[in-house]
Amino acid sequence: MKKTLEDKFFKFLSWREENIKEPVFISFLSFIVGISCALVAALLKGAIHLIQDFVTNRLVFDGLDLGFLIFPVIGVLLAGLFVRYIVKDDISHGVTKILYALSQRKSRIKPHNMWTSLVASSVTIGMGGSVGAEAPIVLTGSAIGSNIGRLFRLDQRNLMLLVGCGAAGAVSGIFKAPITGLIFVIEVLMLDLTLTSVLPLLISSVTGATMAYFLFGTDAMFSFSMSDTFELDRIPFVLLLGICCGLASLYFTKISFSLEKKLRGIKLYRRRYLISALILSVLIFILPSLYGEGYQTISSLIDGDPQDIMVGSFFSLLGDKIWVLPLFVLLSLLFKVFATVATNSGGGSGGVFAPSLFVGALVGFFFSHIIDLLSGVEAVSFIFPHLSTKNFALMGMAGVMAGVMHAPLTGTFLIAELTGSYSLFLPLLLVSISSYATIKVFLPHSIYSLRLAEKGKLLTHHKDKAVLTLMQVDNVIEQNFSRLHPSMTLGDVVRVFSESQRNVFPVVGDDGKIMGIVMLDNIRNIMFRSELYGRFKVSQFMITPPAKVVSDMNMEEVMDLFDDVNAWNLPVVDTEGKYLGFVSKSRIFNTYRDVLINNFNGD
Repeated sequence: MKKTLEDKFFKFLSWREENIKEPVFISFLSFIVGISCALVAALLKGAIHLIQDFVTNRLVFDGLDLGFLIFPVIGVLLAGLFVRYIVKDDISHGVTKILYALSQRKSRIKPHNMWTSLVASSVTIGMGGSVGAEAPIVLTGSAIGSNIGRLFRLDQRNLMLLVGCGAAGAVSGIFKAPITGLIFVIEVLMLDLTLTSVLPLLISSVTGATMAYFLFGTDAMFSFSMSDTFELDRIPFVLLLGICCGLASLYFTKISFSLEKKLRGIKLYRRRYLISALILSVLIFILPSLYGEGYQTISSLIDGDPQDIMVGSFFSLLGDKIWVLPLFVLLSLLFKVFATVATNSGGGSGGVFAPSLFVGALVGFFFSHIIDLLSGVEAVSFIFPHLSTKNFALMGMAGVMAGVMHAPLTGTFLIAELTGSYSLFLPLLLVSISSYATIKVFLPHSIYSLRLAEKGKLLTHHKDKAVLTLMQVDNVIEQNFSRLHPSMTLGDVVRVFSESQRNVFPVVGDDGKIMGIVMLDNIRNIMFRSELYGRFKVSQFMITPPAKVVSDMNMEEVMDLFDDVNAWNLPVVDTEGKYLGFVSKSRIFNTYRDVLINNFNGD
């Protein structure tokens, strides 16, 4: 039966290749991917809300405070056990995994990623973990695109395109933001927008958003009404807010990396979980706004009800003192990153979409609130005007999103589509650009790409570097070089020369390590003198190679090495120094051309 189905499927593939043109088929698959992504986004949202309702309505003891202590850490534990003992694979850092798949694994994402992130993140976020659901759904969508493409035996270029379609459909499906879905793929996943790729990405993104409209209604995710019209004389403060957002993004990224490194360095999972659980439960108990995704806090700020964010905390007992609210906001935005990292490091699953929006709203509110307080001081009131905290909270969301992700257009369009606040499009764009420009001064890569960039495994918009990233040393090693031994005589070498078409020969010892090389040109003056054949040994006329390529180098490092030593052929060794073969510029150039044609042809 299975054999019969496989035969029929292969017949279908053959029929499709003969009767359906590739662009049409890719467009059809992008439509399927868009629908699938919207459905799984709905499933994820529904699961999170179901668990949240169960936790908050049925398991709370005499108020919510006790729940703040225990439920989030239980959710993290359950998700961690699920990943460790059922998935048995690392599913964290979803967007980074997609970037790695695009750069190094030929767009192949494991099939289990189509559902495992949904389960783990539903439990984590539903029970109060301080992370977002967007990165898991993006990984899920990209996994759907990748595995559908592999099912239909698509080539590398189209497989990469379907991965992008999955990400676009997921973003637009969960946010009801079709433009953001498309721009996210271009800015964050760094796929080139070409004439052949724009249509499938648009189809997937629009399809995902349309399905989301049918499933969740046409209302924006956050209800926002602009009570204060934006005035042009506020632009200097918008730009200053953008700088603050850039610095906040830098803080968020740096603390996230350093804290995660320390927690992940604790090898014993039980100890790491206990430390992470302690950090998370204490922070949420003191600052209830850190509970869950934080969207309720964002809604309160952009609705003009900032006092509501302190409900359930001891700060609300301090009365209406002027310093209470700003202090609570400042502590919340500073410690959100600690709660997020503790959630993920303890075993939970979630992303930084929601945390960056949360921090951005608090930065925008804090900035405008302080300016408003200063505007009430008579001595400086002529310098500081009244600012709308609602508008600036919204701008702050765009600014921090743009800074953390290094994606100013994504930040701008996401907030515009999330709230329907297109009348603030200019200030949203200004704050996003100034935030992005600020963080670029200190950090060249986004929170997603930094890990890969440090390893030289990041695919970028720079096409030469992108091609080199897709290439690997293992694929360009040539092994048809005749080996010499240091004890061989000149006569032995001449016989080897007569049977080889190469002009360079590696000298390899008994331990397999390269000891030197022999260049044909260097011994041409003695190789025809037969009386010397028994007098000279290889160890006497071999030379040290100008450099050695180590097998774990990336191709950009290899090309820099060629440029530094001005060589045409270089020996390749493993990390222990054992000889593997040679790599030549001609082989690299030929492989470069093939990769360029296979992956970037279609402009």
